[in-house]
Amino acid sequence: MMITAAHARHTAASHRPTKLPRHWGLSDAAWNWLLTLLVGLVAAVLRLFRLDQPRAVVFDETYYVKDAWAMLNTGVERDWPSKLAVGNKLVPINELFASGDTDHWLQSAEYVVHPPMGKWFIAWGLKLFGGAANPAAWRASVAIAGIIGVILLTRLTLRLFHNTSVAVLAGLLMAVDGVGIVMARTGLLDNFIMVLALAAFLLLVIHRDHARAKLEQAYALDAADPDASWMPAWQSRKQRKAGVQPRMVLNAAGPVVAFSWARVGAVVLLGLATGVKWSGTYLFAVFCVISVCWDAWNRREVGYRPWFRFGMLRDGIISALYMVPLYGLTYLLDWITWFTHSDSYMHDWALSHPGEGWQWLPPTLRSFVAYHQQMWDFHTHLDAPHDYKANPLTWPLQIRPTSFYWEKPSGHPGLCALAPNSQCVEAITSLGNPLIWWVGSLCTVLAIGIAIVKHGDWRIWAVLAGFLGGWLPWVQYLNRTTFTFYSIVLLPWIVLAIAYVANELRLCCSRSTWLVAWWAVVIVATLVSAFFYPIWTAMPVPYEFWRAHMWLNSWI
Repeated sequence: MMITAAHARHTAASHRPTKLPRHWGLSDAAWNWLLTLLVGLVAAVLRLFRLDQPRAVVFDETYYVKDAWAMLNTGVERDWPSKLAVGNKLVPINELFASGDTDHWLQSAEYVVHPPMGKWFIAWGLKLFGGAANPAAWRASVAIAGIIGVILLTRLTLRLFHNTSVAVLAGLLMAVDGVGIVMARTGLLDNFIMVLALAAFLLLVIHRDHARAKLEQAYALDAADPDASWMPAWQSRKQRKAGVQPRMVLNAAGPVVAFSWARVGAVVLLGLATGVKWSGTYLFAVFCVISVCWDAWNRREVGYRPWFRFGMLRDGIISALYMVPLYGLTYLLDWITWFTHSDSYMHDWALSHPGEGWQWLPPTLRSFVAYHQQMWDFHTHLDAPHDYKANPLTWPLQIRPTSFYWEKPSGHPGLCALAPNSQCVEAITSLGNPLIWWVGSLCTVLAIGIAIVKHGDWRIWAVLAGFLGGWLPWVQYLNRTTFTFYSIVLLPWIVLAIAYVANELRLCCSRSTWLVAWWAVVIVATLVSAFFYPIWTAMPVPYEFWRAHMWLNSWI
């Protein structure tokens, strides 16, 4: 059997087990899970503490929480009045809703610009945790999603780098980050996209590992065949001039690795993510291309030729034939209540607009397409001015964070008691931990450089996947009204970039140096987050305390 030394080294490096001391008689796998759950516990405390505060409809909760409550009670989104008469005055509907007077939706269906899946997640939280009278209930599902996201990132990092300390570092950084905390404590949609995309990507990495193992098993059998056909591997001109002997590779198709249940699960999750917001479409496209490329490159690394024809064309086409329809079907199922409620918005548009739209479609589907055309027009032409509008290019550096909430409470509650002569304020600012985001942005560049120096590393695409699918597409909408809090989808990959560079440092440093560096990063990041935590969670603080956090003028 012809297995080269380079091939053996690559296989050993890719699949070596995590070496950890036994603790309390636990296996390595059990110990890793225990640490993962402890990291998840840290995330849970930071996201669930005072989750019912503030008792107010915060920022875009005015759209999603009220829609979710109407959907839970009527099946679809309903219009709401802006104000209601209470006694001799008009009271804003949000004040009534926050006080527990929640059943004032109108009978007319509401025009909404995002698919319904995210609002159903919020609705299920309302159902399970006490109804709309409890602000913690309308934020419960996003908090749970945020906790799950930290656990998923820890497991993904462990699978990528096979080192517990790097995985725990990644999990802790995501657990204490401000964007992650704020978006897990506010009833908005973007946290669901993050966790669904992260779970899907973890499944695609699992698929990659399983496909790699399948290729290696098949290679061992094919190479042992006395009739196997061998051919020299492609060499660069530089290698030929240097007289390097070509490596022999197997001239065979190898097994089909296009299908796995992990990949099916990933597609379904990405279909659900798109059912939260359409930005999930970009994640689906990028993740699937990377997954197919991984399979083809694994075929090359294992020793099969021609790897491109069989990997990219055969496996790639087979993958597309089931992944794209499954993705589309999942997205359609996200809209099931729209289809089943005859009074949903534009449900009967086709009947009232004969001769318009795509005539070859059934009336309900024609109405569905027309509705999507309206949504598309809204998203592509949204350029209204907003105080917290942020250029997408600035998101990784958190240049213009979004102020979700800023109020002046009466008296001096909370930390305001420490400065009774100062104005008291409560704030929720969707601002990431500056250390994590600034270092993460730098590490992204460094990771690309490291991968180039190493002449390639499949894991660099795991780092770049979130940037390519969750950030780069927004560059085409520089004039659109966008906000920095959309970068919650980017957060796991900012942390993965740090993990990538940290893993390289671990490999080149002594154990003692690595431990000192590990603790230094964790302690400093935690202290920075502790400093910012009050203005992420609407704790009452003196105005001077809030102002001390505004390091950049653009943060105000």
